[in-house]
Amino acid sequence: MYSFRTTGFNGYAVQYSPFFDSKLACAASANFGLVGNGRLYILGLTPSGIVAERWFDTQDGLFDCAWSEIHENHVVTATGDGSVKLFDIALNDFPIQSWREHTREVFSTNWNLVEKTTFCTASWDGFIKVWSPARPQSISTLQPRNAPLSCTYTASYSPYNATLIASGSSDSNLRLWDPRVGNFPTNSIIAHNGAEILSLDWNKYRPEVLATSSVDRTIKVWDIRFLNRSSPTPHGVGANASPINEFLGHEYAIRKISWSPHSPELLLSVSYDMTARIWEDRTALNKTATALTRVYHGGGLRGVWDKHSEFVVGCDWSLWGTEGWACTVGWDEMVWVWDMRSVFR
Repeated sequence: MYSFRTTGFNGYAVQYSPFFDSKLACAASANFGLVGNGRLYILGLTPSGIVAERWFDTQDGLFDCAWSEIHENHVVTATGDGSVKLFDIALNDFPIQSWREHTREVFSTNWNLVEKTTFCTASWDGFIKVWSPARPQSISTLQPRNAPLSCTYTASYSPYNATLIASGSSDSNLRLWDPRVGNFPTNSIIAHNGAEILSLDWNKYRPEVLATSSVDRTIKVWDIRFLNRSSPTPHGVGANASPINEFLGHEYAIRKISWSPHSPELLLSVSYDMTARIWEDRTALNKTATALTRVYHGGGLRGVWDKHSEFVVGCDWSLWGTEGWACTVGWDEMVWVWDMRSVFR
C-alpha cells in the first residue's frame, strides 16, 4: 500500500501508464473543481513510496486524463474551461497542443485502444468529440438524435472495435456511436430509470459487455446484443432493455467504474460514500449464455477499501506485475495504490 497527497488540489482521475509499470498520471483541481486552477501530476512508484516526478498547472480545473497509446510521454487532459490539452511530460510547462471546441466543462477523455491515433472527449455541452493529436480541429462531433442536449459525463472506445464508442449522460441514456455511419447514435436506451449515468467501462475480455454506474447507487452490466429487447429481471421489465447483472451496495452515487485488465469477472468501483469496492460479475462464468439467453446472478461484492476520507472519484487497475494492484484518488487530496486481494472476503 502506497499513498501520495496532492496538497491543495482535489483529485478527479488517475491512470497507470500503458508503457511503464511505475508511472501514474493524476488530474486534480483546486477548490473541488468549483473555481481555480488545475494540476496534472506525473507520479512515480518507487521502493520508498510515491513521488511527484513533475506537474503541470492549468488555468482551470482538470476533470480527467488519459495516456497516449502511441507516445510514452503524452497525456491528454479534460479541462473545466471546455479545452482539451495535450502535454509532453518530457517538456517544460506548457501543453504541446490545445483544442477549444467544447462550450462547457470537458468531463471525460478516453484514448482509442485499437486504432491508437485518436481519442474522444465528453462534455457537459452534451457533445462527444473525436480528436487526433496531429490535427488542429476535431475529426467529428457526435450528438444525441431528436433530443434536448444533456450533460454527457462519459464516453469510451470499445477495446475491440476501433470505431465503436459508448457514452453515458445526465438523461440516463446509454448510447452507442459509430462515427463511420454518422454523427448520431446507432442505439440508445434508458439505462438507469432516469437517473444520471456517471461512468461506464467496456469489459476487456468480452467484446459485447460493458457496465454503467449511476447516481442511483447501482452498477449495471449490459450485453449490447440485447439492447433492442426488453425482458424480465428480478426488478421488473426495463423500458428498452434489461441488464444481465446488477450490483447493489454503495450508499451514494458511483462516480467511476473500471473492469480488470486481468480478469473478465472483476470490476472496481469508487463512490461518494468514500469507498472503493471490488465486484465479481458471475455472468462471465456462465459458459452456456448466448445472445438469446438472459442470465441474472445478482450481487458479487468481494471487498471494500475504505482508506479515503472524502468522495472517491477516480480509479484504475495496474496493467503490470502481480494481478490485483489498483489506484484510487479522491477529494481528500489522496492518491492510494493498493492490492485488492488485501480486502477480499
